Amino acid sequence: MNSSDINTLGIVGTGAMGRGIAQIAAQAGLTVNLYDANPQAVEAARKYLQDTLAKLADKGKLSAADAEAALARVKPCGALEDLAGCDMVLEAIVEKLEVKRDLIAKLEAILRDDAIIASNTSSLSITAIAVGSKHPGRIAGYHFFNPVPLMKVVEVIDGLSGNPAVGDALMALSRRMGHTPVRCKDMPGFIVNHAGRGMNIEGLKVAQEGVAEFADIDNIMREQAGFRMGPFELMDLTGLDVSHPVMESIYNQFYQEPRYRPSPITAIRAVGGLIGRKAGAGFYTYAD
Repeated sequence: MNSSDINTLGIVGTGAMGRGIAQIAAQAGLTVNLYDANPQAVEAARKYLQDTLAKLADKGKLSAADAEAALARVKPCGALEDLAGCDMVLEAIVEKLEVKRDLIAKLEAILRDDAIIASNTSSLSITAIAVGSKHPGRIAGYHFFNPVPLMKVVEVIDGLSGNPAVGDALMALSRRMGHTPVRCKDMPGFIVNHAGRGMNIEGLKVAQEGVAEFADIDNIMREQAGFRMGPFELMDLTGLDVSHPVMESIYNQFYQEPRYRPSPITAIRAVGGLIGRKAGAGFYTYAD
């Protein structure tokens, strides 16, 4: 299996990540089959892609013909069985191990034996996701970052039972889609989320100890440390409904190593619904 064999990509889960991946794949010339357990979510995702591609054409970032052709390559699917002809399927669903394993079992009943199954998980073990599958060699991690079209890095993760040729194909596919792939082993948090613990968790500790306000910590990380966003801006963008469980998951996977300990600040805010931009309020308010 090499990247030139991947021409039809199935995406399961049409939230922010699924949409973003669909956009860069369609722009790179792949046929994209979109499926979500909620049919309205598929329609909403295709409408979002239509609007996004039209905006890019208006700004002169791509031609109107290219925008139209990319959208034409995005096919809404009403049933999982519609993904049968895909060369590869990427899941971008809820971060729950059993749910992902169930989906893989269903996909294995539909797909041909050499089709790649990739997971956009940010914190679950790829080796664990592949346990119980018929062909664990074809399962790999393929972790993009939000917003996908702008965040040009993607992690390619080999599980212990993974076939290296699958990882090679994903590395090449990333470049075809204009992204920079990084290859990593199956360890908690992979590379980016592992390194990011330093900024987010330490940022929370600084706030928790009353050393500085959220905005001051963000300003310092942006203006002095050179990050595009500070930890609180970043958590608001990602949403605490995603980032707090990731913190807990990585902490537990490292056997409660103290430096990965999550903060009660995010635990309370997640419970209280102050999860970030998508809720209109997080560490900052988003009135518009």
